Amino acid sequence: MKAETAKSQETKTRLLEGALRVLTEQGIAKTSARTVAAAAGVNQALVFYHFGSVDELLAAACRYGAEQTVARYRERFAVVGSLSELLAVGREMHEQERAVGHVALLGQLIAGASAHPVLRPATTAGLDLWITEIEQVLRRVLAGTPFGEFADPAGLARAVAASFVGIELYEGVDEAGAHAALDALEGLGAVVAALEGLGPVAQRAVRYRLRGAGRGA
Repeated sequence: MKAETAKSQETKTRLLEGALRVLTEQGIAKTSARTVAAAAGVNQALVFYHFGSVDELLAAACRYGAEQTVARYRERFAVVGSLSELLAVGREMHEQERAVGHVALLGQLIAGASAHPVLRPATTAGLDLWITEIEQVLRRVLAGTPFGEFADPAGLARAVAASFVGIELYEGVDEAGAHAALDALEGLGAVVAALEGLGPVAQRAVRYRLRGAGRGA
């Protein structure tokens, strides 16, 4: 029984990875039980045996792919010490993920969610994994800065994630523009880093001004 269970899990993993490969290389329009099974090297009947439908397989593959990718970067996130470092890691991730086709995959999943409703919660869950990691970093790096008491880490994490998703999709039509956007974010990170380096007196002044802005002064 254990051998069968292990074999079943292996088959499911091959199907998940096959689905991600087909999505990346051929697009969602050409993703079917036949193409996924061929990529996985298994009989296409196993798609329905293990997942019930192609849409359910794609939803599971979306979650699986996000979990695998987030896990690869979790250690990097754990040692980020500033907002500028977070942006630098984000840019490095963008280049690496684009090189292996994951940027194109994200675009396929987001585009496919409108035509395949089952993908919507799965895509959202995948993005939430990233948002959770980013929020943890933001809470840590902003805690000792003038922005710590005013920033909303949960909302800011979503804004950061949305920005990078938008840039990744934008790159498909304007690569130079996408790189300019990344440069601008890094420039913003440099400004924040400069503020983080201010002495106690200057930081108190920044906090005072931020409180005034928050009151509408």
